[in-house]
Amino acid sequence: MSFIKHNASRFKDQLLKEVAGLELLRGVIESNDIKLRVPRVINVSEHQLELERVNAISPNSEMMATFGKELAKLHSIPLKRAGLEEDNYIGLNPQQNDLYQDWGSFFYDKRLMAQAEMIAALRVRNNFIDILSDKKDCLINWLNQHSQHMSLVHGDLWSGNVMFDEQSVWLIDPAVYFGDREVDLAMIEMFGGFNHNFYDSYDDVLPRSEEYDTKKVIYNLYHYLNHYNLFGEGYLSACQRGMAVVNSF
Repeated sequence: MSFIKHNASRFKDQLLKEVAGLELLRGVIESNDIKLRVPRVINVSEHQLELERVNAISPNSEMMATFGKELAKLHSIPLKRAGLEEDNYIGLNPQQNDLYQDWGSFFYDKRLMAQAEMIAALRVRNNFIDILSDKKDCLINWLNQHSQHMSLVHGDLWSGNVMFDEQSVWLIDPAVYFGDREVDLAMIEMFGGFNHNFYDSYDDVLPRSEEYDTKKVIYNLYHYLNHYNLFGEGYLSACQRGMAVVNSF
């Protein structure tokens, strides 16, 4: 059996970019003997995507631990550059990419500033752009100082994009790029859904950095800005809290 997903966005290539992300994940996972799975692509067009169906179940503690361990193994593979050669999507919004030599500049340009420039409300947009512009060099330098190496990241890693069946952990709906692996961990915390078995197992393989508590606020600011641009005022206060941390540098 298969699962059919229809293109509900205004972008004709959204499903095609999703498939490209799935295949990039699959290639790295399979070539490094990582025990995560990606649904097989059966057919794709601009209008619909047909995928291998996953018979999902609720995960137990052992499955959560497996996910933590195997995600850490994926994140342990060092890469040289940040970003991606082509743009893709984060939810229903475009996600800007390019290949950068350093992580801080990529995250500043293509994540935080890109989202700030999309804000429709002029006063909010100008305020956020002013903060980012004022703290540009400090933020970029701090991120570069505190990122270990670039990893292939899922990019949209919340509980709805991880599935479990009787044998495996599956990753779906990626927004992939090469970046600081803690962006994935930050988003996992943004909406919750993973218990201590996941975190303990992850940290056993690849411990989170000492700066993680600050980094996760900055990294999730990208997603809060995206949610604000997509869904409106309900996410503004979270954006303001994240900007306050940026402004403290």
